[in-house]
Amino acid sequence: MSRPDVVALARGWIGTPYLHQASLKGAGADCLGLLRGVWREAYGHEPEAVPAYTPDWSEPSGDEVLWRAAARHMAVVERTAPIAAGQVLLFRMHVGAVAKHLGIAAGSGEAVSFIHAYTGHGVIESVLSEPWRRRIVARFRFH
Repeated sequence: MSRPDVVALARGWIGTPYLHQASLKGAGADCLGLLRGVWREAYGHEPEAVPAYTPDWSEPSGDEVLWRAAARHMAVVERTAPIAAGQVLLFRMHVGAVAKHLGIAAGSGEAVSFIHAYTGHGVIESVLSEPWRRRIVARFRFH
């Protein structure tokens, strides 16, 4: 199977409203829902069932649930490798918090952007500015 064009698939979700736990293009998605939807479009199914989760999931326990799940289903990108289009970016939104925001890189070099579902904005493409870059704790790529 050829590698899916993850960036094109993700861009197809731009404009989808933000909706916690949702994963339906045009109707609603959160950041995990965006990734789940892109995965379904690329492979025809989801890699595993996702249990219900609250907005503060994993925070009380400090358990890196999302990080482990990503590592189970995608290839880990070395920290020293450049950011490239199609990589899945995992963010820690606050120092000491669990990593729980996802995006898909949509470019490379200095002009890199990323596609993500963001509270209050829906699915958007944002510049991967230095504040966002500092929050990246891991990167993955689709097999």
